[in-house]
Amino acid sequence: MYAIIATGNKQYKVEKDSIIDIELIEGKEGDRVSFDNVLLVANGDKVEVGTPTVNGAKVSGTIVKFDRGPKKVVYKYKRKVNYDRETSHRQHYAQVKIEEVSHGS
Repeated sequence: MYAIIATGNKQYKVEKDSIIDIELIEGKEGDRVSFDNVLLVANGDKVEVGTPTVNGAKVSGTIVKFDRGPKKVVYKYKRKVNYDRETSHRQHYAQVKIEEVSHGS
């Protein structure tokens, strides 16, 4: 059984015991979180697609840790005018272990 959830303006395919990296959410390590914005639930050959979400479907998990992604370098350059700028960025994310995918109906 798997589901597709939406969180942080992104969509993730999740199933029991999977670990996903999502955008930063409120909470502490070890807290339980639930995702009510479930777009699709599939159990074997039975697939239910929501319009826009599946009624009664819920995905719950536990926050494993908070971390930062790899460094991304942003480099701007204009030739002939002696212009160059370099900055960098590391995105914060939360690692969540999915514990349950339930379908309400």
